[in-house]
Amino acid sequence: MDLTYLLSSALAVIGGIVIHESAHALAAYVLGDRTARSRGRVSLNPLAHIDPFGTVLLPLLMMAAGGPVFAFAKPVPVYLGNLKHPKRDEVLVSFAGPASNLLLAFIAALVLKGLVGLPAAGGSNMAGSVAYFCLTCISVNLSLAFFNLIPLPPLDGSSILVPFLRGRALSGYYQIQSMAMPILIVVLYLLPSVLHIDLVGIYFAFTVDPLFSALVRFALGA
Repeated sequence: MDLTYLLSSALAVIGGIVIHESAHALAAYVLGDRTARSRGRVSLNPLAHIDPFGTVLLPLLMMAAGGPVFAFAKPVPVYLGNLKHPKRDEVLVSFAGPASNLLLAFIAALVLKGLVGLPAAGGSNMAGSVAYFCLTCISVNLSLAFFNLIPLPPLDGSSILVPFLRGRALSGYYQIQSMAMPILIVVLYLLPSVLHIDLVGIYFAFTVDPLFSALVRFALGA
């Protein structure tokens, strides 16, 4: 595998995860809960967010297995009772992470657009490397945003969905939550490898891919 691709992907993923988790912590702080901030989670230091298993070991094992790579950071502690409007603010805190990744993707597109506008950009190795990194950042952050919006724990989509469920729907969802990790393994690995059904790929085809194309067209002025 190309070293430039690996380095760009690693930097983009680490940066995306750090901003994602910091956004959760910052949103909770703004909305009334100081817990995450008091524990140093409003930070750009990767060590404040890295989970040894979820951020390091699990992705390495998945890369070795040759399948899609899934990673997660340490959960951001949020006490709903401290929030000003718990039901509403839980949704806002959860959405802050994916929203930060969408913002990073747009910023990367703006930087790429600036590089394309430079007269000497086409002949500069440095500019070419930065442009490649920007493209990687757009792809990685869009993937992080929409993957985390899947409504299964520990992903943010679960916290966004739960406040809107009532009665049997909520009870049924809690039953599904208890099987979240096996469901993710089936969706990420067994379905694509055994039945050749890539549900995440189909989902990304309607979410990540169109936005990636739109941002690249914007950056290139196409």
